[in-house]
Amino acid sequence: MVSPLTEEGVAVVIVAYDLAPKGALDRMVDQVTQSITFVQTRYPGNQGIYLCGHSAGAHLAAMMLLADWTKRGVTPNLKGFFLVSGIYDLEPLMHTSENARLLTTLEDAQRNSPQWRLETAPMPPKDPACHILVIVGQHDSPEFHRQSREFYQTLRQGGWRASLDELHDVDHFEILWNLTRKDFALTQVGRVPAPWTAGVLPSPPPSGDGGRQGARGATSLALGYPGSWGA
Repeated sequence: MVSPLTEEGVAVVIVAYDLAPKGALDRMVDQVTQSITFVQTRYPGNQGIYLCGHSAGAHLAAMMLLADWTKRGVTPNLKGFFLVSGIYDLEPLMHTSENARLLTTLEDAQRNSPQWRLETAPMPPKDPACHILVIVGQHDSPEFHRQSREFYQTLRQGGWRASLDELHDVDHFEILWNLTRKDFALTQVGRVPAPWTAGVLPSPPPSGDGGRQGARGATSLALGYPGSWGA
């Protein structure tokens, strides 16, 4: 994932968080929030922060749409979200073996479900220009397709700038493996102008060193969240 982006001048940050059973969902969400706060504080002159998460990582990235940044004393320059094959409604997981590690109650699941929270208490986007790309693989399971479609619809109904894209001929894991390829849809950096289409991360503005002057200056930052809740 890193090389195709860094070669285009994007600074990439891979974020770790405590996995279950050591880390509960609330703790994971808090750690992800801390990571964005740190990056924005460390590099206040960035041209945009783009969050990318796969599977459980997409869930954690989506939770940042609901974060109360006033408690952090910072307003991150969030410009885009790449939510890849994510889970946005955690309640169905309570009836699966996955919950044996998460130990999620109904209240936990609802509090940490961006789908449920946006349905029950709709909130307008903090930045109407921020684009959310909801992505699912053609051969992902029906549940991933359902959740991606319904989350996209909820975002659109709430006034968020969202797109839904199905990537052909890939399953849940092939999407992740293909992120190392320069010719893959999700790593086509700066190939089209904004407003960007599916899978295209805007390139940073040109600078004297070809846009590679570092995150403190004019480059964009991509924060990646691995796709697992549990060890």
